[in-house]
Amino acid sequence: MARQFGLLSVAAGALIAGAGAASAADVTPAEAARLLARPGVIALDVRTPQEFDAGRLAGAVNIDYRAADFASAVARLDPDAQYVLYCRSGRRSAGALAVLRKAGINKVDHLATGILGWRAAGLPVVDD
Repeated sequence: MARQFGLLSVAAGALIAGAGAASAADVTPAEAARLLARPGVIALDVRTPQEFDAGRLAGAVNIDYRAADFASAVARLDPDAQYVLYCRSGRRSAGALAVLRKAGINKVDHLATGILGWRAAGLPVVDD
């Protein structure tokens, strides 16, 4: 009986650890800035091209969440890269997260406050 409980505990722990590795963390603007300072971390902006042109995080890649080809564009992303996902306020990027997961992109942190929170924190944006 104790052996069965021990095996069950190990299996449950593995499931929990695996689930944690695949789930996105909601991050603050300051945390997102620290992540983006690391080499290779990509800012993924899911706003419209017009919003993107009006101001974005430095080096950001833009894929419009509402575009008809959003899922196919996501499928072309590097599944092994680490991303910081954001939109204007956090709503679209939260929806986009499911599409990234379905495409096998699991290293994602979510800027839950969006670029509005980023700007409110006094962090820099790039515009055209």
